[in-house]
Amino acid sequence: MARLAPDTRDRYPHFVTLTTRWSDNDAYRHVNNVVYYSFFDTAVNQYMLRQGVLDIEHGETVSLVVDTACTYFSPVSYPDLVHCGLRVVHLGASSVRYEIGVFRNHDALSAARGHYVHVCCDRKTLSPVPMPARLRAALEQLRLPLARIPE
Repeated sequence: MARLAPDTRDRYPHFVTLTTRWSDNDAYRHVNNVVYYSFFDTAVNQYMLRQGVLDIEHGETVSLVVDTACTYFSPVSYPDLVHCGLRVVHLGASSVRYEIGVFRNHDALSAARGHYVHVCCDRKTLSPVPMPARLRAALEQLRLPLARIPE
């Protein structure tokens, strides 16, 4: 399998900025791999909250993670800022595949790239259901080559 190459920032229509924490560093003095998944989760859910398509307490649907992975290119360490670029590479009837580029401070190339698949499910039964129209419209904005969405 060919190794992925780092991305540039122009490959992502939206960015969420996060701060690293002292506790994110591991014994090797860089952000531990498990923290990247927290970056992904925070970036995706922050986007959905800001778009008004995620009601954590009362929404009829929930989006469940069914697949995720990450490829690392260069280290991030506390006290770096992390800029998570979001894009949608697949939008199905009930699922979405995001790709998230993790950029350290003002670096031009991504330090890591991950993917994250959500399936839209009924809150009570947790069975897949068709994605609500408002959610689909918000996710369509993350497809390239659209203009950047304000942070």
